[in-house]
Amino acid sequence: MQYRKVCVESFGYELPENIVTSVSLEEKLAPIYGKFNLSYGRLEMMTGIRERRFWDDGATPSQASIRAAEKAIAKSGVKKEDIGCLLHTSVSRDFLEPATATVVHDSLGLPPTATIFDISNACLGFINGMVTLANMIELGQIKAGIVVGCESSRPMVNATIDRLLRDPDITRDKLKLAFPTFTLGSGAVAAVLTHSSLSQDGHKLLGGVTRAASQHNGLCRIEADVSFLDLAELPNMHTDYDGVLKNGLRLAPDTWKDTKQEIGWNDSDISRFFTHQVSAVHSKLLFQALGLDATKDFSTVEYLGNIGSVSLPITMAIGIERGYLKPGDKAAMLGIGSGLVCLMLGLQW
Repeated sequence: MQYRKVCVESFGYELPENIVTSVSLEEKLAPIYGKFNLSYGRLEMMTGIRERRFWDDGATPSQASIRAAEKAIAKSGVKKEDIGCLLHTSVSRDFLEPATATVVHDSLGLPPTATIFDISNACLGFINGMVTLANMIELGQIKAGIVVGCESSRPMVNATIDRLLRDPDITRDKLKLAFPTFTLGSGAVAAVLTHSSLSQDGHKLLGGVTRAASQHNGLCRIEADVSFLDLAELPNMHTDYDGVLKNGLRLAPDTWKDTKQEIGWNDSDISRFFTHQVSAVHSKLLFQALGLDATKDFSTVEYLGNIGSVSLPITMAIGIERGYLKPGDKAAMLGIGSGLVCLMLGLQW
């Protein structure tokens, strides 16, 4: 895919105030750690994640999405009446029906003519939303649109801890399958995309490539489709950590090779990389597999954890806020999600 008329005008993000350390999660598992003679600190040692953030109990995904969207719209200078599409793209949602996008749309006061719907594709949902908006803008269907998402991990993490503690037949293997759940964090982010004729800064989305290895769809699963706020029926998440890592590192190089060919880049052209933040180990091995300079990576995983679909765009939003992108820089967004699906995009800042 290639774009000639699409700009990424602004980001807005929101982070919870509640900081939860990896050690504090391990302390809740004290009976299991004691049974298997495990020492505290192994979660941070294995992932590089020392802390993450959780929303307050009862907070809905739409509430933080609305705040992030308001920030992005204010920064963009785009009038709300010019926004022709709103997409809500996270795994977390207020309810199964209607789309969480309807709640966000109503609260933002966007025009009734705007197209609104949810997109869900595990950790790639947000950048899938960016591509969907970009396609609509490139085709002349809309002048501007906003993609927004919020992940809420507290219910899943707490339910997993409770399930493990209540399991009379707990084993090391069961703990290992649940371990990736404890990397999860929470956050919300939004991005406004515009036609180049509306853009004030000209941050161009150049295009990208998506590739799938869907034969690996069973490596990471949340088994039942229920509301994230219905704790009585919260589904079980299990992840083959090693399988996701191994097969993801096979898929990524082909995707990156095709992305460079699609937009005419060489490795040396890129000033900054922003990736889906799973763990420090994943990031290190990804850059090794792609043969890229890891010093160009901007990382937040150490203090935000894995925030699912919003991990990559929040990381980019923070990087931009801190001045890591300069006018004229080329930036790559490297996304991979369970399924397995890979999506990589290039921007000319």
